Amino acid sequence: MTTLGTYNFRHLRSILEFLFPALLYLLLLPPLSWGDQAFPRDNAIVKAVRKVGPAVINISTSKLVERGVNPFFSWENDDFFNRFFRDFFEPRRRQYVQNSLGSGVIIDSTHKYILTNHHVIVRASKITITLANQQEFDARVVGTDPESDLAVLKIETDTELPTITMGKSDDLMIGETVIAIGNPFGLSHTVTTGVISALNRSVRTENHVYHNFIQIDASINPGNSGGPLLNINGELIGINTAIYSGAEGIGFAIPIDRAKRIVGNLIDYGRVHTAWLGITVQGLNESLINYFHLPVDYGAIITEILTGSPAKKSGLKREDIITELNRKKIKSTLEFYDQLSQYTANEMIDLVFYRNGKRQEISIRAAPFPPDLALDLSFKRLGFKVEELNRPLAAKYRLREKKGLVIVAIKKGSQADKIGLEPGDLVRGINDLSVNTKEDFKEAVIRYRLKERITILIQRGWTVYSISFKM
Repeated sequence: MTTLGTYNFRHLRSILEFLFPALLYLLLLPPLSWGDQAFPRDNAIVKAVRKVGPAVINISTSKLVERGVNPFFSWENDDFFNRFFRDFFEPRRRQYVQNSLGSGVIIDSTHKYILTNHHVIVRASKITITLANQQEFDARVVGTDPESDLAVLKIETDTELPTITMGKSDDLMIGETVIAIGNPFGLSHTVTTGVISALNRSVRTENHVYHNFIQIDASINPGNSGGPLLNINGELIGINTAIYSGAEGIGFAIPIDRAKRIVGNLIDYGRVHTAWLGITVQGLNESLINYFHLPVDYGAIITEILTGSPAKKSGLKREDIITELNRKKIKSTLEFYDQLSQYTANEMIDLVFYRNGKRQEISIRAAPFPPDLALDLSFKRLGFKVEELNRPLAAKYRLREKKGLVIVAIKKGSQADKIGLEPGDLVRGINDLSVNTKEDFKEAVIRYRLKERITILIQRGWTVYSISFKM
Protein backbone atom coordinates (compact mmCIF):
# COMPACT_ATOMS: atom_id res chain seq x y z
CA MET A 1 0.00 0.00 0.00
CA THR A 2 1.47 3.28 -1.08
CA THR A 3 1.79 6.02 1.48
CA LEU A 4 0.80 9.61 0.76
CA GLY A 5 4.45 10.77 0.96
CA THR A 6 5.64 8.25 -1.58
CA TYR A 7 2.85 9.24 -3.92
CA ASN A 8 3.78 12.93 -3.70
CA PHE A 9 7.44 12.19 -4.43
CA ARG A 10 6.63 10.12 -7.51
CA HIS A 11 4.25 12.81 -8.70
CA LEU A 12 6.91 15.51 -8.31
CA ARG A 13 9.47 13.42 -10.20
CA SER A 14 7.03 12.95 -13.09
CA ILE A 15 6.51 16.70 -13.29
CA LEU A 16 10.29 17.39 -13.31
CA GLU A 17 10.89 14.78 -16.00
CA PHE A 18 8.27 16.50 -18.12
CA LEU A 19 9.59 20.05 -17.54
CA PHE A 20 13.35 19.35 -17.81
CA PRO A 21 13.51 19.22 -21.65
CA ALA A 22 11.55 22.47 -21.83
CA LEU A 23 13.86 24.18 -19.32
CA LEU A 24 16.96 22.95 -21.16
CA TYR A 25 15.57 24.30 -24.44
CA LEU A 26 14.98 27.73 -22.91
CA LEU A 27 18.48 27.85 -21.46
CA LEU A 28 20.07 27.09 -24.82
CA LEU A 29 18.18 29.83 -26.67
CA PRO A 30 20.17 32.98 -27.68
CA PRO A 31 20.26 35.59 -24.92
CA LEU A 32 18.05 38.02 -26.84
CA SER A 33 15.16 35.63 -26.42
CA TRP A 34 15.11 36.80 -22.80
CA GLY A 35 14.04 40.22 -24.02
CA ASP A 36 15.59 43.23 -25.63
CA GLN A 37 16.64 44.65 -22.26
CA ALA A 38 19.20 41.91 -21.49
CA PHE A 39 21.72 42.83 -24.16
CA PRO A 40 20.43 46.03 -25.85
CA ARG A 41 21.88 46.68 -29.28
CA ASP A 42 21.09 50.37 -29.01
CA ASN A 43 23.88 50.91 -26.47
CA ALA A 44 25.83 54.00 -25.41
CA ILE A 45 28.30 53.75 -28.31
CA VAL A 46 25.54 53.56 -30.91
CA LYS A 47 23.80 56.54 -29.32
CA ALA A 48 27.02 58.58 -29.24
CA VAL A 49 27.76 57.89 -32.91
CA ARG A 50 24.18 58.72 -33.90
CA LYS A 51 24.37 61.96 -31.92
CA VAL A 52 27.70 63.17 -33.28
CA GLY A 53 27.70 61.68 -36.79
CA PRO A 54 26.08 64.63 -38.60
CA ALA A 55 28.83 66.99 -37.35
CA VAL A 56 31.66 64.78 -38.71
CA ILE A 57 32.54 65.85 -42.23
CA ASN A 58 34.74 64.76 -45.12
CA ILE A 59 37.50 67.06 -46.30
CA SER A 60 38.73 66.78 -49.87
CA THR A 61 41.71 68.87 -50.89
CA SER A 62 43.49 69.50 -54.14
CA LYS A 63 46.73 71.31 -54.74
CA LEU A 64 48.66 72.22 -57.83
CA VAL A 65 52.08 70.58 -57.66
CA GLU A 66 54.81 71.97 -59.85
CA ARG A 67 58.03 70.12 -60.61
CA GLY A 68 61.06 71.46 -62.36
CA VAL A 69 62.72 69.61 -65.21
CA ASN A 70 66.34 70.63 -65.71
CA PRO A 71 68.41 69.45 -68.67
CA PHE A 72 71.41 68.73 -66.40
CA PHE A 73 69.73 67.13 -63.38
CA SER A 74 66.18 66.39 -62.34
CA TRP A 75 64.25 68.10 -59.54
CA GLU A 76 61.23 65.97 -60.29
CA ASN A 77 60.99 64.63 -56.73
CA ASP A 78 63.13 67.12 -54.82
CA ASP A 79 60.93 68.94 -52.31
CA PHE A 80 63.96 70.72 -50.89
CA PHE A 81 64.77 72.64 -54.09
CA ASN A 82 61.13 73.22 -54.93
CA ARG A 83 60.49 74.73 -51.51
CA PHE A 84 63.47 77.05 -51.22
CA PHE A 85 64.95 77.62 -54.68
CA ARG A 86 62.16 77.59 -57.24
CA ASP A 87 62.30 81.41 -57.46
CA PHE A 88 66.04 81.46 -58.15
CA PHE A 89 66.20 79.04 -61.05
CA GLU A 90 64.11 78.68 -64.18
CA PRO A 91 63.91 75.06 -65.27
CA ARG A 92 61.08 73.80 -67.41
CA ARG A 93 58.09 73.09 -65.18
CA ARG A 94 55.39 70.47 -65.24
CA GLN A 95 52.17 70.83 -63.25
CA TYR A 96 49.64 68.32 -62.00
CA VAL A 97 46.84 68.24 -59.43
CA GLN A 98 47.29 66.18 -56.27
CA ASN A 99 44.21 65.17 -54.27
CA SER A 100 43.88 63.94 -50.69
CA LEU A 101 41.14 63.09 -48.22
CA GLY A 102 40.66 63.57 -44.50
CA SER A 103 38.05 64.26 -41.85
CA GLY A 104 36.98 67.15 -39.66
CA VAL A 105 34.33 68.18 -37.16
CA ILE A 106 32.01 71.20 -37.01
CA ILE A 107 32.66 73.05 -33.74
CA ASP A 108 30.65 76.26 -34.30
CA SER A 109 27.33 76.28 -36.13
CA THR A 110 27.01 80.09 -35.92
CA HIS A 111 30.31 81.00 -37.57
CA LYS A 112 30.57 77.68 -39.45
CA TYR A 113 34.01 76.77 -38.08
CA ILE A 114 35.52 73.33 -38.67
CA LEU A 115 38.41 71.79 -36.73
CA THR A 116 40.80 69.39 -38.43
CA ASN A 117 44.51 68.53 -38.71
CA HIS A 118 47.07 70.87 -40.23
CA HIS A 119 48.55 68.08 -42.33
CA VAL A 120 45.13 67.35 -43.89
CA ILE A 121 44.92 70.79 -45.55
CA VAL A 122 48.54 71.97 -45.76
CA ARG A 123 49.32 73.75 -49.05
CA ALA A 124 45.86 72.95 -50.44
CA SER A 125 44.69 75.25 -53.25
CA LYS A 126 41.07 74.07 -52.98
CA ILE A 127 39.18 72.59 -50.01
CA THR A 128 35.78 70.92 -50.38
CA ILE A 129 33.63 69.93 -47.41
CA THR A 130 31.07 67.12 -47.69
CA LEU A 131 28.48 66.76 -44.94
CA ALA A 132 26.92 63.50 -43.83
CA ASN A 133 23.83 64.36 -45.92
CA GLN A 134 26.05 64.71 -49.03
CA GLN A 135 25.84 68.52 -49.19
CA GLU A 136 29.08 70.03 -50.48
CA PHE A 137 30.63 73.41 -49.67
CA ASP A 138 33.88 75.20 -50.41
CA ALA A 139 35.92 76.06 -47.33
CA ARG A 140 38.74 78.48 -46.63
CA VAL A 141 41.55 78.29 -44.09
CA VAL A 142 41.08 80.57 -41.07
CA GLY A 143 44.33 79.57 -39.42
CA THR A 144 46.69 76.66 -39.13
CA ASP A 145 49.41 75.54 -36.73
CA PRO A 146 51.94 72.89 -37.77
CA GLU A 147 53.35 72.67 -34.24
CA SER A 148 50.11 71.24 -32.84
CA ASP A 149 48.90 69.77 -36.16
CA LEU A 150 45.62 71.72 -35.93
CA ALA A 151 43.77 73.88 -38.44
CA VAL A 152 40.49 75.81 -38.45
CA LEU A 153 38.39 76.06 -41.62
CA LYS A 154 35.30 78.15 -42.35
CA ILE A 155 32.31 77.51 -44.63
CA GLU A 156 30.61 80.56 -46.14
CA THR A 157 26.94 79.56 -46.05
CA ASP A 158 23.63 80.42 -44.40
CA THR A 159 22.70 76.74 -44.20
CA GLU A 160 22.08 75.46 -40.69
CA LEU A 161 24.89 73.08 -39.76
CA PRO A 162 25.03 70.40 -37.07
CA THR A 163 27.66 70.82 -34.38
CA ILE A 164 29.34 68.75 -31.69
CA THR A 165 29.19 68.99 -27.90
CA MET A 166 32.51 70.02 -26.41
CA GLY A 167 33.90 67.91 -23.59
CA LYS A 168 37.11 68.28 -21.59
CA SER A 169 40.33 66.32 -21.47
CA ASP A 170 41.85 67.29 -18.13
CA ASP A 171 39.99 64.52 -16.28
CA LEU A 172 40.51 61.63 -18.72
CA MET A 173 41.16 58.20 -17.21
CA ILE A 174 43.38 55.40 -18.49
CA GLY A 175 41.09 52.52 -19.44
CA GLU A 176 38.19 54.85 -20.27
CA THR A 177 36.14 53.84 -23.32
CA VAL A 178 36.57 56.13 -26.32
CA ILE A 179 35.10 56.32 -29.81
CA ALA A 180 36.96 57.54 -32.91
CA ILE A 181 34.89 58.70 -35.89
CA GLY A 182 35.98 59.71 -39.38
CA ASN A 183 34.44 60.43 -42.75
CA PRO A 184 37.24 59.53 -45.17
CA PHE A 185 35.23 59.19 -48.37
CA GLY A 186 32.23 61.45 -47.87
CA LEU A 187 29.87 58.48 -48.16
CA SER A 188 29.46 57.19 -44.60
CA HIS A 189 31.23 57.32 -41.28
CA THR A 190 33.84 54.89 -40.05
CA VAL A 191 33.83 54.14 -36.34
CA THR A 192 36.38 52.44 -34.11
CA THR A 193 36.21 51.96 -30.37
CA GLY A 194 38.81 51.26 -27.73
CA VAL A 195 40.20 52.58 -24.49
CA ILE A 196 42.65 55.25 -23.47
CA SER A 197 45.92 53.40 -23.01
CA ALA A 198 48.13 56.38 -22.02
CA LEU A 199 48.03 60.14 -21.44
CA ASN A 200 50.58 62.92 -21.98
CA ARG A 201 52.40 60.95 -24.66
CA SER A 202 55.20 62.51 -26.71
CA VAL A 203 55.30 61.35 -30.32
CA ARG A 204 58.39 61.73 -32.49
CA THR A 205 57.93 61.83 -36.25
CA GLU A 206 60.54 62.25 -38.97
CA ASN A 207 61.13 65.94 -38.28
CA HIS A 208 58.98 66.90 -35.31
CA VAL A 209 58.09 65.99 -31.73
CA TYR A 210 54.50 66.37 -30.54
CA HIS A 211 53.72 66.52 -26.82
CA ASN A 212 50.82 65.66 -24.49
CA PHE A 213 48.91 63.39 -26.86
CA ILE A 214 46.18 60.94 -25.88
CA GLN A 215 47.14 57.39 -26.83
CA ILE A 216 44.36 54.92 -27.68
CA ASP A 217 44.47 51.23 -28.54
CA ALA A 218 43.05 51.73 -32.04
CA SER A 219 45.00 52.93 -35.07
CA ILE A 220 43.94 56.07 -36.94
CA ASN A 221 44.25 55.83 -40.71
CA PRO A 222 44.97 58.95 -42.84
CA GLY A 223 41.37 59.27 -44.04
CA ASN A 224 40.12 59.48 -40.44
CA SER A 225 42.75 62.03 -39.46
CA GLY A 226 41.12 65.22 -38.21
CA GLY A 227 37.98 63.48 -36.99
CA PRO A 228 36.72 63.58 -33.38
CA LEU A 229 37.63 61.38 -30.45
CA LEU A 230 34.59 61.01 -28.18
CA ASN A 231 33.93 59.81 -24.67
CA ILE A 232 31.10 57.39 -24.00
CA ASN A 233 28.65 60.33 -23.70
CA GLY A 234 29.42 61.55 -27.21
CA GLU A 235 31.41 64.60 -26.07
CA LEU A 236 34.47 65.81 -27.99
CA ILE A 237 37.63 65.04 -25.99
CA GLY A 238 40.26 65.03 -28.75
CA ILE A 239 41.13 65.35 -32.44
CA ASN A 240 42.46 62.17 -34.02
CA THR A 241 45.70 62.52 -35.92
CA ALA A 242 47.43 60.05 -38.24
CA ILE A 243 51.00 61.25 -37.76
CA TYR A 244 52.54 58.05 -36.47
CA SER A 245 52.73 54.76 -38.32
CA GLY A 246 55.45 53.08 -36.30
CA ALA A 247 53.23 50.40 -34.81
CA GLU A 248 49.90 48.73 -35.43
CA GLY A 249 46.97 49.13 -33.09
CA ILE A 250 48.11 52.49 -31.73
CA GLY A 251 46.38 55.80 -32.33
CA PHE A 252 46.90 59.34 -31.06
CA ALA A 253 44.65 62.32 -30.48
CA ILE A 254 45.23 65.97 -29.55
CA PRO A 255 43.51 66.73 -26.20
CA ILE A 256 40.56 69.05 -26.67
CA ASP A 257 41.58 71.37 -23.82
CA ARG A 258 44.80 72.16 -25.69
CA ALA A 259 42.92 72.37 -28.99
CA LYS A 260 40.50 74.95 -27.54
CA ARG A 261 43.36 77.29 -26.66
CA ILE A 262 44.88 76.96 -30.12
CA VAL A 263 41.54 77.38 -31.90
CA GLY A 264 41.02 80.71 -30.15
CA ASN A 265 44.38 81.99 -31.44
CA LEU A 266 43.79 80.67 -34.97
CA ILE A 267 40.39 82.38 -35.18
CA ASP A 268 41.66 85.67 -33.72
CA TYR A 269 45.09 85.91 -35.38
CA GLY A 270 45.34 83.19 -38.04
CA ARG A 271 48.26 81.63 -36.19
CA VAL A 272 49.26 80.70 -32.66
CA HIS A 273 50.89 83.20 -30.31
CA THR A 274 52.73 80.96 -27.87
CA ALA A 275 53.02 82.08 -24.27
CA TRP A 276 55.86 84.49 -23.40
CA LEU A 277 56.93 85.24 -19.84
CA GLY A 278 60.19 87.03 -20.60
CA ILE A 279 62.58 84.79 -18.68
CA THR A 280 65.55 82.59 -19.49
CA VAL A 281 66.21 79.51 -17.38
CA GLN A 282 68.81 76.82 -16.98
CA GLY A 283 68.65 73.40 -15.36
CA LEU A 284 69.86 72.60 -11.86
CA ASN A 285 72.82 70.50 -10.86
CA GLU A 286 73.84 69.11 -7.49
CA SER A 287 76.00 72.09 -6.56
CA LEU A 288 73.18 74.57 -7.27
CA ILE A 289 70.72 72.48 -5.25
CA ASN A 290 73.10 72.53 -2.27
CA TYR A 291 73.91 76.23 -2.71
CA PHE A 292 70.26 77.27 -2.62
CA HIS A 293 69.37 74.79 0.16
CA LEU A 294 66.53 73.34 -1.86
CA PRO A 295 64.24 70.67 -0.42
CA VAL A 296 63.77 69.29 -3.96
CA ASP A 297 66.28 67.90 -6.45
CA TYR A 298 64.69 69.29 -9.61
CA GLY A 299 63.75 72.61 -11.18
CA ALA A 300 64.98 75.37 -13.50
CA ILE A 301 66.73 78.49 -12.23
CA ILE A 302 65.91 81.92 -13.71
CA THR A 303 69.07 83.45 -15.19
CA GLU A 304 67.54 86.44 -16.97
CA ILE A 305 64.35 88.52 -16.77
CA LEU A 306 63.55 91.07 -19.47
CA THR A 307 62.42 94.54 -18.46
CA GLY A 308 58.72 95.09 -19.07
CA SER A 309 58.01 91.37 -19.40
CA PRO A 310 55.11 89.58 -17.65
CA ALA A 311 57.61 87.87 -15.32
CA LYS A 312 59.22 91.18 -14.34
CA LYS A 313 55.83 92.77 -13.64
CA SER A 314 54.79 89.79 -11.53
CA GLY A 315 57.74 90.15 -9.18
CA LEU A 316 59.83 87.14 -10.22
CA LYS A 317 63.57 87.58 -9.74
CA ARG A 318 66.82 86.15 -11.01
CA GLU A 319 67.84 83.01 -9.10
CA ASP A 320 64.22 82.07 -8.37
CA ILE A 321 63.93 78.34 -9.00
CA ILE A 322 60.82 77.12 -10.83
CA THR A 323 59.71 73.61 -9.90
CA GLU A 324 56.16 73.47 -11.32
CA LEU A 325 54.31 75.01 -14.26
CA ASN A 326 50.52 74.55 -14.20
CA ARG A 327 50.85 71.54 -11.84
CA LYS A 328 53.52 69.88 -14.03
CA LYS A 329 56.91 69.22 -12.44
CA ILE A 330 59.82 71.00 -14.13
CA LYS A 331 62.91 68.81 -14.05
CA SER A 332 65.04 70.53 -16.71
CA THR A 333 65.36 73.51 -19.01
CA LEU A 334 63.85 71.48 -21.84
CA GLU A 335 60.82 70.52 -19.75
CA PHE A 336 60.21 74.17 -18.84
CA TYR A 337 60.19 75.34 -22.46
CA ASP A 338 58.21 72.28 -23.60
CA GLN A 339 55.51 72.93 -21.01
CA LEU A 340 55.41 76.66 -21.75
CA SER A 341 55.00 75.94 -25.47
CA GLN A 342 51.72 74.14 -24.71
CA TYR A 343 50.08 77.46 -23.75
CA THR A 344 49.14 80.57 -25.66
CA ALA A 345 49.29 84.31 -25.09
CA ASN A 346 46.82 85.76 -22.53
CA GLU A 347 46.54 82.47 -20.63
CA MET A 348 47.27 82.33 -16.93
CA ILE A 349 50.44 80.41 -16.07
CA ASP A 350 50.68 79.11 -12.48
CA LEU A 351 54.23 78.70 -11.22
CA VAL A 352 55.64 77.11 -8.08
CA PHE A 353 59.10 78.45 -7.27
CA TYR A 354 61.63 78.63 -4.45
CA ARG A 355 63.24 81.85 -3.21
CA ASN A 356 65.73 81.75 -0.35
CA GLY A 357 64.74 78.14 0.23
CA LYS A 358 61.04 78.95 0.71
CA ARG A 359 58.27 77.63 -1.51
CA GLN A 360 56.07 80.25 -3.21
CA GLU A 361 53.30 80.33 -5.81
CA ILE A 362 52.40 82.90 -8.42
CA SER A 363 50.04 83.32 -11.39
CA ILE A 364 51.22 85.23 -14.45
CA ARG A 365 49.24 86.22 -17.52
CA ALA A 366 51.38 85.29 -20.52
CA ALA A 367 51.85 87.75 -23.38
CA PRO A 368 52.68 87.40 -27.09
CA PHE A 369 56.37 87.51 -27.88
CA PRO A 370 57.29 91.07 -28.99
CA PRO A 371 58.38 90.89 -32.67
CA ASP A 372 60.96 93.66 -32.12
CA LEU A 373 62.92 91.31 -29.84
CA ALA A 374 63.21 88.53 -32.42
CA LEU A 375 66.35 89.84 -34.14
CA ASP A 376 68.09 90.51 -30.80
CA LEU A 377 67.16 87.01 -29.65
CA SER A 378 68.57 85.40 -32.79
CA PHE A 379 71.83 87.34 -32.49
CA LYS A 380 72.17 86.37 -28.84
CA ARG A 381 71.35 82.66 -29.23
CA LEU A 382 72.41 81.88 -32.79
CA GLY A 383 75.16 84.43 -33.23
CA PHE A 384 74.43 86.21 -36.52
CA LYS A 385 72.58 89.22 -37.92
CA VAL A 386 70.74 89.33 -41.24
CA GLU A 387 69.66 91.99 -43.71
CA GLU A 388 67.46 91.79 -46.77
CA LEU A 389 69.54 91.45 -49.90
CA ASN A 390 69.89 94.58 -52.06
CA ARG A 391 72.27 95.76 -54.78
CA PRO A 392 74.92 97.24 -52.46
CA LEU A 393 75.01 94.08 -50.31
CA ALA A 394 75.04 91.84 -53.37
CA ALA A 395 77.99 93.81 -54.74
CA LYS A 396 79.80 93.80 -51.37
CA TYR A 397 79.59 90.02 -51.01
CA ARG A 398 79.76 89.28 -54.76
CA LEU A 399 76.42 87.57 -54.84
CA ARG A 400 74.43 86.78 -57.98
CA GLU A 401 71.12 86.42 -56.14
CA LYS A 402 68.73 89.37 -56.20
CA LYS A 403 66.62 88.61 -53.14
CA GLY A 404 66.78 86.78 -49.85
CA LEU A 405 68.48 87.24 -46.49
CA VAL A 406 72.21 87.72 -46.18
CA ILE A 407 74.29 87.38 -43.01
CA VAL A 408 76.03 90.70 -42.29
CA ALA A 409 77.57 90.11 -38.84
CA ILE A 410 78.83 87.19 -36.76
CA LYS A 411 79.04 87.28 -32.95
CA LYS A 412 82.46 86.16 -31.77
CA GLY A 413 82.41 82.90 -29.83
CA SER A 414 78.82 82.17 -30.82
CA GLN A 415 77.39 79.02 -32.39
CA ALA A 416 77.56 80.66 -35.82
CA ASP A 417 81.21 81.60 -35.26
CA LYS A 418 82.18 78.10 -34.10
CA ILE A 419 80.35 76.49 -37.03
CA GLY A 420 82.22 78.72 -39.46
CA LEU A 421 79.48 80.94 -40.88
CA GLU A 422 80.65 84.11 -42.60
CA PRO A 423 79.14 87.44 -43.66
CA GLY A 424 77.80 86.95 -47.17
CA ASP A 425 76.25 83.55 -46.44
CA LEU A 426 72.56 83.40 -47.32
CA VAL A 427 69.80 82.17 -44.98
CA ARG A 428 67.19 80.20 -46.97
CA GLY A 429 65.00 78.52 -44.38
CA ILE A 430 64.40 77.72 -40.74
CA ASN A 431 62.90 74.29 -40.07
CA ASP A 432 59.97 74.00 -42.49
CA LEU A 433 59.66 77.75 -43.17
CA SER A 434 61.17 79.50 -46.17
CA VAL A 435 62.65 82.88 -45.22
CA ASN A 436 63.16 85.65 -47.78
CA THR A 437 62.50 88.78 -45.70
CA LYS A 438 63.20 90.04 -42.20
CA GLU A 439 59.55 89.51 -41.34
CA ASP A 440 59.84 85.86 -42.43
CA PHE A 441 62.93 85.51 -40.26
CA LYS A 442 61.25 87.11 -37.23
CA GLU A 443 58.22 84.84 -37.57
CA ALA A 444 60.41 81.75 -37.72
CA VAL A 445 62.46 82.80 -34.67
CA ILE A 446 59.31 83.53 -32.66
CA ARG A 447 57.67 80.26 -33.71
CA TYR A 448 60.66 78.07 -32.86
CA ARG A 449 62.21 80.00 -29.96
CA LEU A 450 61.02 77.41 -27.40
CA LYS A 451 62.49 74.47 -29.32
CA GLU A 452 65.58 72.70 -28.06
CA ARG A 453 67.14 72.84 -31.54
CA ILE A 454 66.29 74.28 -34.94
CA THR A 455 67.61 73.57 -38.44
CA ILE A 456 68.75 76.48 -40.61
CA LEU A 457 69.49 76.23 -44.33
CA ILE A 458 72.60 78.23 -45.26
CA GLN A 459 73.70 78.82 -48.86
CA ARG A 460 77.29 79.60 -49.77
CA GLY A 461 77.89 79.83 -53.48
CA TRP A 462 76.05 76.90 -55.08
CA THR A 463 76.25 74.75 -51.96
CA VAL A 464 73.45 74.54 -49.38
CA TYR A 465 74.14 73.37 -45.83
CA SER A 466 71.60 72.14 -43.30
CA ILE A 467 72.89 73.22 -39.91
CA SER A 468 71.47 72.41 -36.47
CA PHE A 469 71.48 75.22 -33.89
CA LYS A 470 70.68 75.05 -30.20
CA MET A 471 67.96 77.52 -29.19
